Amino acid sequence: MQRTILDLWVGAFVVAGIAALVVLALKVGNLSTYNVSETYQLSAYFTNVGGLKPTASVRSAGVLVGRVNSIVLDTDRYEAKVTISVDKRYQFPKDTFANILTSGLLGEQYIGLIPGGDEETLQDGGVFRKTQSAMVLEDLIGKFLFSQADSKE
Repeated sequence: MQRTILDLWVGAFVVAGIAALVVLALKVGNLSTYNVSETYQLSAYFTNVGGLKPTASVRSAGVLVGRVNSIVLDTDRYEAKVTISVDKRYQFPKDTFANILTSGLLGEQYIGLIPGGDEETLQDGGVFRKTQSAMVLEDLIGKFLFSQADSKE
């Protein structure tokens, strides 16, 4: 009888551990905060996407409004075409800015949407006309060091 109770407690502990690992994986993957509902597709072109990845979050005013679906190289423009899914509850004006931002100094990258003032909204398949590419830390450091070297001559 004692052995059965001990086995039951060990089993419960293992199940709780597995559940904790699943929750941790969802948090790290940033998948637990997004409700799957009806979405529409939008696209944006960037000269440099930095470390942006598919499933990265799309935020407006800090609120999660969508996810990045895909990132491909458009061989006609030689720019990265980023396709995102936006929740249908959120409609954005045609002159919305799409910026690649970083959470914190070295955190994950995401797309930040800054709505404009246009009365027409982007529809399914629409393209953001105003974008700002990712700031690459290595490029900024290189420019700073190069400018310092020039000033000493």
